Amino acid sequence: MPVALTSGQAPAVWDVHAAPLSAVASLPVGAAVEPELLILDESYRRTVVREFNAVTPENVMKWGLIHPFPHYWTFDPADRLVDFAVTHRMRIHGHTLVWHKQLPTWLTLELTQRQVRHALASHIETLVGRYAGRIASWDVVNEAIADGGRRLRDTYFLRSCGADYIAQAFRWAHGADPAARLYYNDYGAEGAGRKADAVYMLVRNLLDAGVPIHGVGLQMHLRANRPTAPADIAVNMSRLRALGLEVRISEMDVAIRHVHAGEPLAVQRTVYHDTLAACVGQPGLTGVTLWGVGDAHTWIRQDAPLLFDQTYEPKPAYFGARDAFAGR
Repeated sequence: MPVALTSGQAPAVWDVHAAPLSAVASLPVGAAVEPELLILDESYRRTVVREFNAVTPENVMKWGLIHPFPHYWTFDPADRLVDFAVTHRMRIHGHTLVWHKQLPTWLTLELTQRQVRHALASHIETLVGRYAGRIASWDVVNEAIADGGRRLRDTYFLRSCGADYIAQAFRWAHGADPAARLYYNDYGAEGAGRKADAVYMLVRNLLDAGVPIHGVGLQMHLRANRPTAPADIAVNMSRLRALGLEVRISEMDVAIRHVHAGEPLAVQRTVYHDTLAACVGQPGLTGVTLWGVGDAHTWIRQDAPLLFDQTYEPKPAYFGARDAFAGR
């Protein structure tokens, strides 16, 4: 069995036959996955299959990739990922239906408000409808609150359709798959502060308006040198739960490049452990997703924010997360 860790100590021997993260945890534990890497990188594929029981498409369901032209869809990569997950009995969380980035140029040309609204409805209904019954939950609207939390983000959808685009997106998704759980997803809103308050008010207002929203995704992109206080995360989760909403950690990673005091991997291990330990006992937590599998493929350049290193060996952070899932 793996040796219990303190600080940044590495295990003397890592037993690959030990129970994986998904078996230690009492809730779905997943990773953002790229289907191409499942084919090209056997170590990547083996790690996904061994350690996780849930997947989120990292890029292949974003609008610009899956719907690059008005009447043309590139479903094959997304289909491969869904088929892979179904084969391995993994829960699938769809990402993402409405986001201000990675949009195709045809959408952002001079369309009338009515045309943009129609395109948005059609996109959501087609994508959610295609995977109805297989994708259990969706990030319906992603990052609609401006940094600082004082207002909605100034996006193409806000300018074209007005603030009602958020509520409508949830209604269209619910109509396409009434059984799917629907989430609002954002970063920088996991603890205390103006943005967390803004997300809380947004989802409360959606609920008050009868919008079919079921939960909030807290992305949890953390910095090891200045992490969000775990106690603040717990309080924030509790108030979202009091609204009747589910909460998921949707895109977790812990950047270490700014750590100048202490051993970066030891600090990273502590942040993973303490953050997850504050969350896993909270009622209403429906899953934890790491934003990537290993440091060989991370969206944060020149960093090592994930649980596995570039050769898919477990880092101290892996054992910190494992201990948190096990209640240690």
